[in-house]
Amino acid sequence: MTPALRETLATALTLLGFAVLGAGLLSGTYTLTRPIIERSEQAEKMAKLAQTLPAGSFDNDLIADAVTLPATPRLGLKRPGRAYVARKQGVAVGVVLEAVAPDGYAGEIRLLVGILADGRISGVRVTKHNETPGLGDYIDHSRGDWIHQFAGKSLSQPTPDGWRVKKDGGAFDYLVGATISPRAVIKATRQALEYFAEHRAELLAPAPAAAATGQEKRT
Repeated sequence: MTPALRETLATALTLLGFAVLGAGLLSGTYTLTRPIIERSEQAEKMAKLAQTLPAGSFDNDLIADAVTLPATPRLGLKRPGRAYVARKQGVAVGVVLEAVAPDGYAGEIRLLVGILADGRISGVRVTKHNETPGLGDYIDHSRGDWIHQFAGKSLSQPTPDGWRVKKDGGAFDYLVGATISPRAVIKATRQALEYFAEHRAELLAPAPAAAATGQEKRT
């Protein structure tokens, strides 16, 4: 073996050693931090879910009691989503539905829609969007109070014609010059109410035995 070949081989082995060491360090770091990240994500999701329901209205673990929903155009779901059933002393008092408004100004707007057992909305939160900062993003709870006007609304209040922005003759406020985002959210929220009305019995059914073990159900 020539000196040049030996040097090349030594360099390659050194680089390989560094690559293996780096991969090991990354793997170890991921293994150590993954539980922390998952707990943080869980806490963030639980906080969003809780914002869509009245304080103290439920005593169960919403995430553990999640029900898998099939992909459905009614909720804008191209893939299976979830319904988080809220229970008080074992009795279903409401549900939080995952929904997607596909027609936002800059793409999809992902929502959580809280609905009480009597069909009234308890709260709506935007969980993800790409709307224009400072203009279309006012639909986000962290950016303003616009989203709060859904609380108390139902399929009958306002009337069907009222489920529009005021510019279109409806009952909902909007920011001048930025109507596409609220139109999309209003439409998706109403459709979530329609889905709830159609599947109310299934969504609010008594918890099966699997709920006690935290196993996920399917509707």
